[in-house]
Amino acid sequence: MSDPLVAFDGVDKYFGETQVLRDVDLAVDEREVVVVIGPSGSGKSTLLRCVNRLETIQAGDIRLDGRSVLDTDVNEVRQRVGMVFQSFNLFPHKTALENVALAPTRVKGLPAETAEERARDLLDRVGLADQTSSYPGALSGGQQQRVAIARALAMEPTVMLFDEVTSALDPELVGEVLDVIEGLATEGMTMLLVTHEMGFAREVGDRIVLMADGRIVERTPTADFFEGPDTERGRAFLSRLL
Repeated sequence: MSDPLVAFDGVDKYFGETQVLRDVDLAVDEREVVVVIGPSGSGKSTLLRCVNRLETIQAGDIRLDGRSVLDTDVNEVRQRVGMVFQSFNLFPHKTALENVALAPTRVKGLPAETAEERARDLLDRVGLADQTSSYPGALSGGQQQRVAIARALAMEPTVMLFDEVTSALDPELVGEVLDVIEGLATEGMTMLLVTHEMGFAREVGDRIVLMADGRIVERTPTADFFEGPDTERGRAFLSRLL
């Protein structure tokens, strides 16, 4: 059996005196989609942000393909770990094409022509082939989030992190973003997702991880979780959402 692509081993994380992750162990296999759920303040977003070292941990280790991210150059880690946030964080003065092509040219040193060709392909992949010259201010929230996904994919990451990527969108725009993520899952992209969209979690996730008070309190195959969580905490959480 191959080693997991992403592995948390006894991870503790503090903000000042407040402990937000408590002895977290989690393994994510290659091509697996793990959906992280839980109440606000349970540590979900922090968990994701520790993978690409946006947050530092105080104990334990996080390994990417068997190698500790703590001992790896942070720029190398972030090339291999793509992340899409709640807010789109696009450069407002650059077109969709320029937003997607920027990092491959600046970080990977790709020739501009090559980076732009890749950016066009990725914008087409997320359904925005007709918006290459549009600036973020002219795009809907759903379109901006799809540009953000294309931008993350432009670095050819090994794993993708999605942190509540639909929470800032109007309800009618949520589906277009989730369709893109579902397509990535179908293609075999390894993903860690934080979401409150339970229907989507049920559709795309291989496994559900429930967090509470900084701990993982349940980890269950998706179908089993929705048929009936193993823990009382899981049953109570699911009953509030369904």
